[in-house]
Amino acid sequence: MTDRGHHLNLNRGKEGERVAKVIARAGLCSRRDAERWIADGRVSVNGKMLDTPAFTVGPADRILVDGRTLPAPEAPRLFLYHKPVGLVTTVRDEKGRPTVFAHLPPGLPRVVSVGRLDLTSEGLLLLTNDGGLSRYLELPANALTRCYRVRVHGAVNAARLARLAQGITVDGVRYGPVEARIEGGSGANVWIAVRLKDGKNREVRKVMAHLGLQVTRLIRTAYGPFQLGYLPPGSAMEVPPNDLKNKLAGYFGQRSRLPSVNRNGQE
Repeated sequence: MTDRGHHLNLNRGKEGERVAKVIARAGLCSRRDAERWIADGRVSVNGKMLDTPAFTVGPADRILVDGRTLPAPEAPRLFLYHKPVGLVTTVRDEKGRPTVFAHLPPGLPRVVSVGRLDLTSEGLLLLTNDGGLSRYLELPANALTRCYRVRVHGAVNAARLARLAQGITVDGVRYGPVEARIEGGSGANVWIAVRLKDGKNREVRKVMAHLGLQVTRLIRTAYGPFQLGYLPPGSAMEVPPNDLKNKLAGYFGQRSRLPSVNRNGQE
């Protein structure tokens, strides 16, 4: 039994890490989902039900989700997925539109996406079984470059594209430096190569619209050190473990210093 009404001591010192992060690293869900599970009363620590995700756990703490101990964390895995147009990057869609997760190739473990691509965007979408890795790849502080090929309709001004390298404010939202150069095409349909690090919601489309350009096709070709290459639409490929560790040495170095958490015992 767990005590829902008992407030846990939140001042637990500097050691350990947030409980939602531990749950995500165990591969049950994303960190944000873990925070929702806590709010729904599904998570307890040492027999006491949590009512806030602002709680730090250490090696001696016993975490239960729905009355069950956490599974041992799987080794982090990362998959490159070529998202086609027409799928939304969500598990369930309120409008009933087809989703990425309902159309993944067979044989993948439970995965979460690293960021999103909207319904009409295509290209590289990273998928991982590790919520902590997803968070690491998304954090602006880690400044991973996203690369896109963007087809636009309209009069393209090379000088205005070049000025995007200084950053730009659109509808009150400040976007960081954007590298944009004309790649090809002719007339009113031109391909532009875009590189950016912010990755804010619909950033490429909003910036192009601010320049009077309508995006008619948007393909993400790279995310950090990972490339789409010639991966066919709708297919996925795992990044080899050694390659993953080499390319994300910062994350794996940080992860090796995290404390393990007690998973023994039943309640």
